[in-house]
Amino acid sequence: MKTVRTFLDKAAISLSLLCIIHCLLAPIVVAVIPFMAVLPLENEFFHQLLVWLVLPTSLIGLTLSCKKHNQWNIAIWGLVGLSIVVFALIFGHDLVGQFGEKLLTLIGSLMIAWVHIQNYRQYRLEVCQ
Repeated sequence: MKTVRTFLDKAAISLSLLCIIHCLLAPIVVAVIPFMAVLPLENEFFHQLLVWLVLPTSLIGLTLSCKKHNQWNIAIWGLVGLSIVVFALIFGHDLVGQFGEKLLTLIGSLMIAWVHIQNYRQYRLEVCQ
């Protein structure tokens, strides 16, 4: 069970960082390397795919870990980050424009990555005690 929690934390961190990299670099890569424009990097599908991968990974990982270490504030911050990312996906472009959607996604993704790092640290503390 410990390896599953560790894997889920690392997967959620990686997916969140991939989302951050995508938001920051995709427009630059498409502008600098024009043939990249035919790839679905700027496509909304890619954004949706990342969110739908992060959601279950984060929810399962945080639930399993928080049951073990009882640091539910970590899970609450994780839910806030996930909520921001989902809000950006569903309403972001219409309510706050493209820049606002990217900003919300970056904030939510950073929160998710930070939460899973904290979760992983709690796990490491358990193992060392």
